Amino acid sequence: MKTLEVKKPSGYTSQFGPAHPAFKEPVMFTLELEGERILKADFAPGQAHRGIEWMGMRRNCLQVVFLAERICGLCGITHALSFCRAVEQIAQIQPSNRAHYIRTIIAELERIHSHLLWAGVEAHQLGFDSAFYLALKVRENVLDLLEALTGSRVHYSVIQIGGVRRDITPEQCADIEKSLQFYDETYEKLVSIFLEDTSIKMRCRDTGVLTPELALKLCPVGPTARASGIRKDVRVDHPYAAYADLDIHPILPDEYTGEIRGDVYDRIVVRILELKQSIGIIRECIAKMPEEGDLLAIPKLGVLLAKLKAADGEAVGRHEAPRGEVMHYVRLTAGEEAPTAWKVKASSYSNYMAWIPMLEGDQIADIPVIVASIDPCISCTDRVAMVRGDHTELLTKDDLHRLSVERMRRIQAELSAG
Repeated sequence: MKTLEVKKPSGYTSQFGPAHPAFKEPVMFTLELEGERILKADFAPGQAHRGIEWMGMRRNCLQVVFLAERICGLCGITHALSFCRAVEQIAQIQPSNRAHYIRTIIAELERIHSHLLWAGVEAHQLGFDSAFYLALKVRENVLDLLEALTGSRVHYSVIQIGGVRRDITPEQCADIEKSLQFYDETYEKLVSIFLEDTSIKMRCRDTGVLTPELALKLCPVGPTARASGIRKDVRVDHPYAAYADLDIHPILPDEYTGEIRGDVYDRIVVRILELKQSIGIIRECIAKMPEEGDLLAIPKLGVLLAKLKAADGEAVGRHEAPRGEVMHYVRLTAGEEAPTAWKVKASSYSNYMAWIPMLEGDQIADIPVIVASIDPCISCTDRVAMVRGDHTELLTKDDLHRLSVERMRRIQAELSAG
């Protein structure tokens, strides 16, 4: 009798993205699959380059503050604060303690709104749209508060070199406390939905695992690192603004679960617990904020511009953004108004490589959940390169400018013809 041989199905390669309903920004994944299981994973960003660094090196530092704020649509204070910290080190400008506390309060309010948006997006990827709508509804409270404090819900324009552009009055402190009480009352409901719901636990436990060993090797930052047991937090490791005066520690998932697995669920735990932590930080800031202090170290913009033009040197500004550490490298040359060099390393840039071990071994259906679990910001981090077959062509800043002008002229010609 002839024995029937059953051959194991061979793997195949498939692409996921760059345009996909599960992604809020474009990124392309190349996957080697065996059935529904991912054997190997790789990714390629590069579809959202905007040339912001190039533009910044053609503007004076005061103009760059507003440009930096628009690197990310969520991190309104993150990039502006990091850039200002670097410039202040070079020019030896010291903001007042009151300005430091105001910066910290706004930064933590931003962390609350960013984490709530992330929780909603992750719930949507899980197919839990009622939790998505709840998270966004709850987030409206802090956005309204930020608008009352700064004049805008997202791009606050409150950070300036040498301090802040707006004060926080006693009446506004009462509004802040009212908002914090709202989140105190809502917090247990968020815990019940995101941390105790059986369907979320079943879907997220042991999905997208990043072990502590791989986390140390790949150097992710923020909640992605802390969810894998890495005690990394710029606010604690290298305190700045008012953080050195505050009672703060890195949040790890074992504070809630008693263990660390480094999976999607642990990344949910860290962010939910950080909501509570931010509430406490803001209250402590209001209680300790000095009553006196200049908002700006150099209030006259002409004087400030002259000082910056005379500054010479280089520095790195850092901030623990909601997604993790952000770094801005700035070099100023005496006699030049614009920065000689400006390089931004967003937190997502550090977290991307963690996608590969998270995805490998998991299922195709888990890709949106795993990708969203690090809270990626593609537009913060994209770099550009042209690849044609085996030939790779790097586009210089002059090439990008030329292509942009050509495209605009082409569009204008099409509109005129139409």
